[in-house]
Amino acid sequence: MPILSYLEKGQGNPVVLIHGFCEDKSLWVKFVSPLSASNRLVCVDLPNFGESPTMQEISIEQMADSVIDTIKHLQIEKCVVIGHSLGGYVALAMAELYPEQLAGLGLFHSTAFEDTPERKENRNKAIASIKENGVEPFVRTLIPSLFSPVQKQKENIKKNIDILINNAKQIPPANIITTLQAMRDRKDRIDILKNINLPVLFIVGKDDVPVPLEASMAQCYLPKNSLVSIMAEVGHMGMIEAEKNCQIVVKNFLEYCWACMEGVSI
Repeated sequence: MPILSYLEKGQGNPVVLIHGFCEDKSLWVKFVSPLSASNRLVCVDLPNFGESPTMQEISIEQMADSVIDTIKHLQIEKCVVIGHSLGGYVALAMAELYPEQLAGLGLFHSTAFEDTPERKENRNKAIASIKENGVEPFVRTLIPSLFSPVQKQKENIKKNIDILINNAKQIPPANIITTLQAMRDRKDRIDILKNINLPVLFIVGKDDVPVPLEASMAQCYLPKNSLVSIMAEVGHMGMIEAEKNCQIVVKNFLEYCWACMEGVSI
């Protein structure tokens, strides 16, 4: 698989952050700054997004392969991987296919459940809409829906929504369609959560529409070692909606993962 475009910041224990659907590595630039004092942070662009190569056909597993190949290129033997939404699907595939590479798994508004029939049908409708009307109407509807109704009233959040829309509308339609198909067709990975021997972080927004609270609660008790943060007045974009709180949660999780690797009791 091709080496992905990436951004590196900080020194210390390796952490890989994977963005979500219709996003790129710039999602994490501001978020990771306080974490860089003691962590080597690698933010990647998934295939078909940002500055990474375009792939006409791709699966979640191939996305995981591309992240692993990039990690190996950077000579990282083991890392904590944290994925937002689509990035969480990729992180789960990494946990299944490359467990020896991981020191911890973070699901940032993401789920191990496969798409429901209704969700699959919504993916198909989105594909048809993009083919007929192009990308911009799709992302102008999608991106505001990712935020809590409370947060959407705030001026700084409105600015962030505009930035995300302006970035997303530049993505070629074929790239978005290919990724929608990969998400639609991904397999259920609940068994990965049940059997994983690593710490797992769940960041959950009470107002999350794509990953409803009920779905998050149905999975967060499954791993042997779960850390769960449930945030009120947060939708699907906690790294923007509740930036400082999420930074604290992630920082503590990273410290915990590496302490577990070293056999330190906490």
